Formats: sequence, C-alpha cells, structure tokens
Amino acid sequence: MAINVQSQPKLQDRQAVINDFAFSVATKNGSGSQTSNNVLVKSLFQMGIPVSGKNLFPSNIKGLPTWYTIRASKDGYTARKAITEIVVAYNNDTAPEDVSNLPVGGVCVTTDKIARVIKQRDDISYYEIPVAKLMKQTEVPSAFRKLVENMTYVGAVARLFSIPLETIYDVLLANFKGREKPAKMNFDVIQLAYDWTAENIEKTDPYRFEAMDGTTGKIMMTGNDAGALGSIFGGVNVVAWYPITPSTSFVDGIISFRHLRQNEKKENTVAIVQAEDELAAAGIVVGAGWAGSRSLTSTSGPGISLMAEFAGLAYFAEIPSVFWNITRMGPSTGLPTRTSQGDLLFTHFLGHGDSRQICLLPGNLQEAFEFGWKSFDIAEALQTPVFVVSDLDLGMNNWLSDPFEYPDQPIERGKVLDAESLQAFIDEHGKWGRYLDVDGDGIPYRTVPGTDHAFSAYFARGTGHNDMAVYSERSDDWIDNMNRLSLKMESARKMLPQPIVDDAAVADIGIISFGTNDDAIREARAWLSNDGIETDYLRVRALPLSDTVGEFIAGHKSVFIIENNFDGQLNQLIHMESTSDITHLRALKLGDGLPMTPSWIYENIREQEG
Repeated sequence: MAINVQSQPKLQDRQAVINDFAFSVATKNGSGSQTSNNVLVKSLFQMGIPVSGKNLFPSNIKGLPTWYTIRASKDGYTARKAITEIVVAYNNDTAPEDVSNLPVGGVCVTTDKIARVIKQRDDISYYEIPVAKLMKQTEVPSAFRKLVENMTYVGAVARLFSIPLETIYDVLLANFKGREKPAKMNFDVIQLAYDWTAENIEKTDPYRFEAMDGTTGKIMMTGNDAGALGSIFGGVNVVAWYPITPSTSFVDGIISFRHLRQNEKKENTVAIVQAEDELAAAGIVVGAGWAGSRSLTSTSGPGISLMAEFAGLAYFAEIPSVFWNITRMGPSTGLPTRTSQGDLLFTHFLGHGDSRQICLLPGNLQEAFEFGWKSFDIAEALQTPVFVVSDLDLGMNNWLSDPFEYPDQPIERGKVLDAESLQAFIDEHGKWGRYLDVDGDGIPYRTVPGTDHAFSAYFARGTGHNDMAVYSERSDDWIDNMNRLSLKMESARKMLPQPIVDDAAVADIGIISFGTNDDAIREARAWLSNDGIETDYLRVRALPLSDTVGEFIAGHKSVFIIENNFDGQLNQLIHMESTSDITHLRALKLGDGLPMTPSWIYENIREQEG
C-alpha cells in the first residue's frame, strides 16, 4: 500500500540539504561493493567534506546482505546516524525493508529490476538504474562484470548528488596504486551510469554535496592501520598472531608498514609469525618479551580466551608484552562482524586468580597510533602485559583524523640492568633479586638473557616465588609478592594515559564513557545544550582507573555511565573501586552490535533529566 502524507511539501520543492545527511549502500557480500564504497567515501573526503564510513557485513558466507553507511556532516560529526536519508538498494533480498526504513522525503537509488517490487511509497524519491542494460554496453571482460557492476551506483550517486567525476577517477587510481588499466575499467562503468542518469532522471530530492574545506590537513584510515603504524614507530620486532575477525587487518597493517623499519641494508627488522592458534601466538609473544624483544599479538575475544593462561604467566612472572584486543560481540563466538565494548572486565581481570591487567582504551585514530607505540613503553616500564582494548568500529572502519605526530620521547625500556648497572645495583644494595622492590613503587629491576654478568640469570617463575625468584609455597612469600604487585598497579594509575575531561560548563550532570562512543557523545551533548541541558564529560583512557574518575563523580549531582555493552561493565568497575557515595550513578548501556548513535544518548538523558 502506498503511503500518502498530505502535509508534506512536494519532493522537488523542499529546501536544499547540503553536506549534512547519510546514505546507506545495501548489496550482497562478495559482490565487489567494498571498492565502490571506498571510492565514494574517499571522494567525499577529497572534496573536503567531513565524512565517515561504517561497514555492516555478514560473518558467514558470500551472498549474504551487507550495508555500508556513509555520513557527511558539515559540522564535523562522524558518529553513526540512527536514520539514513538515502538508500542505494542493490540487494533484492533486503530492498523492501531498506526502503521501509527511509524517512519521509528520503531517496531510494535502485535497479530497474528491484524497483518493480519495492516502488510502493509516494513520499520518497525513486531513481531506477538499468544495470543489466548498461553492463551490456560496456567492454568489461565477462570475468569481471559482476565485480564492477556496483560501479553503476557510483556513477548514479555521483550525478544525483554532485560528486565530480575527476575526483572519483583520482580516488580510483589511488585505490589501484596507480595502475591505469583496472582504474579505467571501473571508471568507464561509472561514466556510463553517470551519463545515463544525467539524460534520463529528473532529480526530485534536496540532497547534494558541495566542496568545502572541512578535511584540509586531515587523513583518513582505519584504527587497525593506525595502531599498526604506531607499533612500528614503537619499535616492535616480534609479532605472532592467528587470523580472527576483526583483528586480522591489524597485522596486515604491520606487514604493509614494516618497510619503515628496514635497516640500512633494506632488511626487515620485524619478525612476523602466523602461529597455529592463539595460544601459540601468546606463547611466542611472552617468550619474546622475556628475551628482551618488543613483542605484540592482535586478536579478538575468543582469541583472548585462549591467551588467558599465558597472560596470567606474564602478569605474575612480570614479562613485558602487548596484546591488542579488537573487541567484537560475545558471548562465545558471538557476532564476529559486529562491534562491542563487552570485553572490558574480561580483559582487565584476565588470568587465573588475582590478576589485574593494564588496559589502554583508544577512542580515535590519534590514540590508536599513540597507544601503538606507547603500549611498549608502558609494558617495559611496568614489566607487565599491556592490553590495548579497541573495537571493530574503530579497527575496521574509516575515520578522519589530524596527521599523527612522531613520538616526542625516546623509547622507554624501564628498569633494565646491563652488566655494569647490575654490578652497581649489587654494590649499593648487597644483592640483586628479580622481584626485589628497592624503590617502593612495586616495580623491580630486570635483566635480559645474554647479560654478561655472573649474577644476571634467574628463573622466570609462574609458580610461587620470593623476591629472589626462588620457588616458594610459603604464605608470607606469596602475600608479600601479591602486595608488591598491587602496589605496582597503584603506581600504574599515575603512569597511564589520564582521562580526557571536558568540564567547561561545570554542570550538575556528568557523563563518563570510553572508546568509540566519543563521537556520538560529543554530538548528543550539543543537542542537549541546545535544549538547555548542560553536561560535563570524562572519557576514561586506561585501566586501572585514574583517581580523576572518582573526583569527577564526586563533583556532579548525577553521572551517566555510557557504554556499548549489555551489562554496563565500566559502571560495574567503578562501583567495585569506589569508596564514597555513588548512588547518583546511572548506567546507560546498549550492546546491540552497532556503533552508538547520538540520538540514543540524547533521548535517554533527555528523558531522565529533561
């Protein structure tokens, strides 16, 4: 049944909407749409329009539905929108629902074949592209026709919403690394669809793009690539991994960037090993860290599960190593291609018994890069594993960022003793023990294998030991060691990246969150402010929690803890650590597998505080 909305103006009479809308491309997995979508989002970036692209794809087999949502925002907001104004409906299986989700005045770009089934609304604009007819006119070899068929919607979108063809060609050429033959093959299809659309379709919607300067001096990449690049700058020299979504592209990034670490003979200085499973990868990383290398693995929740025993060993034996957990939905194997912040408690307490792991929580490309190199410094300074807890949204999607700054400090190796400093230590203290704390910060001094000194060797124990690394099951030795490890975690609170606090408004309402919720929170705060509801905002960047978190909570009458997991894990952690009144904390938890939207945050806070 057609929808008739009498109160709406005629579609072609509406006011122009420029650089402030979102569109979703619905296709089938494996149909070649990744290249098409990258061309669109990067073309808008080249036009100077602040833009983001979020991919929603299936985890099972080729042919299942996939959506790619591109949001343009002249004001620089890049969070996912709850409603998209335009859909490119190129998947007949999802097209009816895709069209039904459009708002009044929305736009559907589709094939003439699909249009026969879904053209049932008179309050949106339909643009039908004769894909099969156009493809018959191309000179694309038959083996590639299905893969470049999606370029027809690139051409149609370019014409309908004003994306210059020369920009699209430049992006295509860059995508194919300067190879003109595949770039031209794709561009010929785009040109054909562009020309057909210009000659045959009357535009009846208000949406269009215009060049602006919102991306001047900025870069666009994924969080996994940013973290990989940061790791290269941090001096990583051993990488062990096993493929798992959504972390595989992290090591792909290290492989593509490792030429930056070549020596003067053009030899690679980063050893990359694909292990037989995640448990083996963790063993390699911990062993390399013990030997003095800067070692790293990347995985996701199911892989972290297999790494638990080695993580506990590294925590108790105090071995520096770095683990990237690119979080996805759980429990179990969960939703492998959906984002989540559900591994927070699991990762922070990973290991058997009373272990508490260091966690870094990047919220953007800048921090993914920074934590890429800084995680090694922290791991060696604290002599412990460091877990960088990212997520699929940051890791696999395209984000805008200012260019990264070269690390502004020398590599920090921590309390490592060479032969000369070891002898000086013994001369001063009368002895050296691997787990002896002489500075009162819980952090001992260590040696690495090969140190040329008679007393440099020790047993790296995962079993009970005293401060001389001698095996012990004495209760007092155990308690002494656990007290020292606890003291080290207290020292870590001050050494880790501190929260980012925006309290310019000095409001009664506070917001606490972490990670990739940041963009949605910034936009929601602006909406709330327009309604006269002012908020302050603290973003946690590391665990264990900084003392600043408690001070922020104490300074506000009500505090919302916003997180993208089902159980409200940051809220639980704050409750666990708090020693003062926190009855004014309110959990806003979601965990639906999708990046958070500003509208969800706005509506929930507005309802409780409006």
